[in-house]
Amino acid sequence: MTKIDRTPTKADFSHVTEWVFDLDNTLYPHHVNLFAQIDKNMTAYVSTLLQMERDEARKLQKQYYLDHGTTLQGLMIHHGIDPNDFLEKAHAIDYSSLTAQPELGAAIKALPGRKFIFTNGSVKHAEMAAGALGILEHFDDIFDIVAADFVPKPAQATYDKFAALKRVETGKAAMFEDLPRNLKVPKTLGMQTVLLVPNNLEDTVVEWWEKTSGEDDHIDFVTDDLTDFLAKITG
Repeated sequence: MTKIDRTPTKADFSHVTEWVFDLDNTLYPHHVNLFAQIDKNMTAYVSTLLQMERDEARKLQKQYYLDHGTTLQGLMIHHGIDPNDFLEKAHAIDYSSLTAQPELGAAIKALPGRKFIFTNGSVKHAEMAAGALGILEHFDDIFDIVAADFVPKPAQATYDKFAALKRVETGKAAMFEDLPRNLKVPKTLGMQTVLLVPNNLEDTVVEWWEKTSGEDDHIDFVTDDLTDFLAKITG
């Protein structure tokens, strides 16, 4: 993996004044498995919508995710669904598995400049999750899938819209993500890129497109501990 053993320094991020964080499996670790609830809800939605057995619905759900960036985008393109109804049902989950992370909050607060959550989910979901983590107050704004006109990362247009709407100087920005493909455009825009991976990655079940490879030159750093990583670059 790219630079997984390299310890970040303050110098590596001395130019950064715009801090951009994905939400799911980034601001909280993969092992919390909160997204499993959302995943289950999406499968149920597809199953009900298309009158499919669960296994077939899940297969189609994952294909849409792979082809279009989100299941939602695939359902909008192929079935014309109401995206707001989908988001409401997909995010009807229990957030109690998330607990306050004061050390993470302190590390985010210490970052110089503005902080954003940039998610393919909804503002409501981001507020609920970040609120449960006790870190919501440290963010200046949230850019969600609705603000992106339902066009998800990794689409170039979505990053461009985020940067324009929030007036982000991408050459002074860093992006934190759990999906390698979602860091390609940020790198071309001049952002410092950081990939979040699960603890004991090789023992964790992840889809093939979630794993890094030898061709991930768009990833500057890889870490399995966001709090520790941020603490190192803030000193």
